[in-house]
Amino acid sequence: MSKILIVDDERSVRAAFATILHEQGHEVLAADRAEAAFAILRAEDCDVVVLDICLPGMNGLDALAEIQKLRPKLPVIVMTGQGTTETAIEATKRGAFEYQLKPFEPAVMMREIAKAAEAARLMKGHVTLGPPTAGASDAIVGRSPGMQQVYKAIGRVAPTDATVLIRGESGTGKELVARAVYDHSKRSHAPLLVVNCAAIPETLLESELFGYEPGAFTGAATRRIGKFERAHGGTLFLDEIGDLAPAIQVKILRLLQEWSFERLGGNATIRVDVRLLCATNRNLEKAIAEGGFREDLYHRLNVVTIALPPLCERREDIPLLIDYFLDHFSRELQIEKPPLAADALTLLTDYSWPGNVRELEHLIHRAMIFTRGYTIQAADLGEALREGRDVPPGESAAAEEEQWLALIRTFLKSHAGGRAHEQLLERIERLVLAEAMRRTRGNQTHAARLLGLPRPTLHAKLQKYGLHGLPDG
Repeated sequence: MSKILIVDDERSVRAAFATILHEQGHEVLAADRAEAAFAILRAEDCDVVVLDICLPGMNGLDALAEIQKLRPKLPVIVMTGQGTTETAIEATKRGAFEYQLKPFEPAVMMREIAKAAEAARLMKGHVTLGPPTAGASDAIVGRSPGMQQVYKAIGRVAPTDATVLIRGESGTGKELVARAVYDHSKRSHAPLLVVNCAAIPETLLESELFGYEPGAFTGAATRRIGKFERAHGGTLFLDEIGDLAPAIQVKILRLLQEWSFERLGGNATIRVDVRLLCATNRNLEKAIAEGGFREDLYHRLNVVTIALPPLCERREDIPLLIDYFLDHFSRELQIEKPPLAADALTLLTDYSWPGNVRELEHLIHRAMIFTRGYTIQAADLGEALREGRDVPPGESAAAEEEQWLALIRTFLKSHAGGRAHEQLLERIERLVLAEAMRRTRGNQTHAARLLGLPRPTLHAKLQKYGLHGLPDG
C-alpha cells in the first residue's frame, strides 16, 4: 500500500495511527520531532507525512518548509489541537496538502490520507495524453467544516496573483476574507485599496476607478489618479461588484484582458500590475440570465471563488463568535467580560441570523452596553433582537415566525419519535409558565392574569411541570 510517516510528540497518537494504518495494510514510520522526521525522509521514500504543528524544537510550520525542500512533491497533512485561522492559512499557504483539527474523526483522517496517497502516486507517475497507462487584529472565527474550507482556500490562493471572487450573504465577512488574502499574499508590502461599488454613484464610480484628465467633464480642473492606477503593484478590492453599471463592466473586462486602460478624457494607455479581489452578495448567475451582468466578465472574475457559508449553516461556530465578541467589546467598553447565561446561549444558537455574523456582533455589542458587565440573559437578548433590527412594517410577524421555526427545527432533530408533537407543546407550555412566574416574581395570581388563565388551572399546570414549588402571591 503506502508508506506513511507520522510526526507527533505524543506516543499515544503515534500508536493510534500505527494501529489503524497497519490494519489497512500501510507501512508506518514514526518520529517524535521534526529533526527525526528529516532523517527518515532522507533515508526512506515516503508517500505521505502526517505532521503535528506543536512539536518540541522546530515547530510544525517550519518543519513543513523543510520537508518541502527535501521532498517538494510529498503530500503533508498538517494537524493541530490548537487550530487558529492564522495557522490554517499559513499551513496551506506553505503547501500543506490538507489541514485537520484535533480531535478529528479517525475515518475522516483516513480518507484524507487516502487522498494524499493517491495524489503522491499520480505525482510520481508520468503524465500521458489520453487514458493513463498505469492536495490580525480582526479575526475570521470558526472551526466548522465550512470555515475550514474557507481557510484552506485562502491559504492556497493567497500566494498567487489569481483574481478571487468572494461570495456570500451580507454580514458573512467577505471583507475580512479579502483582507486575509491580501495579508498572506506576496503583495502584502504594497497598498490594499478598497472600493464599495454599491456605495458610489454610477456617475462618480468610473472616475473613482480609472481617474480622469483635466477637462474630461465639467469641474474636472486637474488630473485625478484612479484606484486601479494607485493600486499598481498592490491589491484592489472591489466590494459589491455585482452592482456595477454595464458601462463600467465593459471597462473592467477590458482591463482584465489587457491590464491597461485610459483615464476619462485621456488617450494615453496606462498599463497596471494589480491583484484584483472582488466580492458580492448577489446571485450573479441570475443577474446574467436577466441581462444585468456580463457573462464574459463573470468568467474573468471567477478564476477562484471563495464561498462563505451563512451563519445559520455553521451554528457550531456561534459560541466561538460570541466569546470573541465578548472579549472584543469588554476591552472596547473597558468593562469586565460578562458571563453568558445558558438560556441566552440557547437563544443565540437557535436563532436564524438573517444578518449573519454582523447581526450577532451588533447584538452582543448592544447587550453589553445595557448589561454593563452583569450576566447576559435571554431576556436581555430577546429585547435587543426586537429593538435592534430594522424590521419594515409587515415583516415583524414573519421574522418572529422564523425564530419559532428555528426552535422547532432544532427540537424535531432530536425528538423524532411518535410523541414529538405532544412533547413540543409540553416543552413550550412549560417554558411559557416558567417565564410568566419569573416575570411576576412567583406570584401565581399575577401570572394567571398575565397568561389569561383561571388561577386553579395555572396551579394545576405548575404542579404538572414540577413548578409548584414557586412561591404563591
